[in-house]
Amino acid sequence: MLRKISIALAALSLLNSGTLAADQTSVGTGNKRAEEIGRGSPLIRSALRALVTNASKIADRQLRSATLDIMVHPKACVVHRANLTDNDKDAIIQHLISEGLLNPKDGSAIPGGLKAGVFPPLLAQGTPCPRVPLDFYAAPGSSDDSHHAYPGGLAMHEAFNQQSAVNLAATYRQMYGGLDEDNNDLNINQDVILAAPAWHDWAKTMVFQWNADGTEFTEFRFGGTGTHDNAGKPGDSRTGAHHIIGIAEAMARGLSPLMVITQASAHSAPTLGNEYKVVNWLRAGSILARIDPVAKGYLTRDAAGTYQLPQLQRSGDANHVDHERSHLRIEYQIHNLSDGDYVNSVPALLLAQSLLKALALDYGYHPSDVATYNTKFRNVVLSNLGAERIEILYSQSGLFAVRAALNSLRKKGILHVPQTAEHQP
Repeated sequence: MLRKISIALAALSLLNSGTLAADQTSVGTGNKRAEEIGRGSPLIRSALRALVTNASKIADRQLRSATLDIMVHPKACVVHRANLTDNDKDAIIQHLISEGLLNPKDGSAIPGGLKAGVFPPLLAQGTPCPRVPLDFYAAPGSSDDSHHAYPGGLAMHEAFNQQSAVNLAATYRQMYGGLDEDNNDLNINQDVILAAPAWHDWAKTMVFQWNADGTEFTEFRFGGTGTHDNAGKPGDSRTGAHHIIGIAEAMARGLSPLMVITQASAHSAPTLGNEYKVVNWLRAGSILARIDPVAKGYLTRDAAGTYQLPQLQRSGDANHVDHERSHLRIEYQIHNLSDGDYVNSVPALLLAQSLLKALALDYGYHPSDVATYNTKFRNVVLSNLGAERIEILYSQSGLFAVRAALNSLRKKGILHVPQTAEHQP
């Protein structure tokens, strides 16, 4: 069996490489199968219930309604894409390029080019209500070979991060607001703590659609050119398209500057020299949303005209030495910290994939038959167990425990083993 694992690890990159995915100008042909898998998983349904339960606690009516809409409403409207024409898309791309927020050369990595990367295909495109092509419970948490890369991984990722954010906020209040809960004077916005994790990754329902063979769309990266993105100084602020598209949607729906800036801080906190990244992502999002970010309060300009984060809260000290308002909020840092589960979830996914490849033959599946392997074995197992569970089982009890978990799925009728399988466990 160890030999099987070694062979699987050696073959992993080969099996997942090769030609680019299908043309990404059309809705993913594997979306329906992914929805079947995600809908059928008790694990994914549980994660989505946790998200909805927490989102229902948001006090602000607008934020609560919008957050529940993107998670619960089947094929929710994508507001920032309403009535968008091909000419509009071309103009937006040119605007991003002229502002130094998109490198045209990067489009060559995306099947369908720049337009497909910035504007993933939707249902009912060009109408007043274009709709997400993939239900929330079927979207992956990231790209192939990265964290939560299976149907429903998005719900798992966001539920974990949301609970992490809630716990972090509670710890900040306890440790720095006084141990007496009745006298805690730290005003950390709980609505934003609950909503930001859901909004940050929501656009993965568009960016990471499924191909017929159970692989995912390739994600575009923009939000900078990759060279001198720090107001003309060296820096790279490019990031995954889902991040900027989600910011655009939050802006288009009129969510508050505190909420949107917190959301934008997921991929980098605006501290330690990284404020320019968050600023650029907000700029790019505003171009997609076709709004003025300064007029809407998402950004401001300094005396030299350089964009910077707005100062959302005045100091109560009239003699404050610089007479400035604070432009950094603890919500930004909490959200950034809560999005850090990838340090374990990425290696967990890679380990789980290698173990499943090693065991696949015993269940009648061969990794070389990519479509069958992915849509009937790999994606089904990961959606029902989660890579982290497989990682923990393997680290504590070895391959025996992983096999037992697969056998349990088989007995429940979740994992179907072909009758022609040569090796029955």
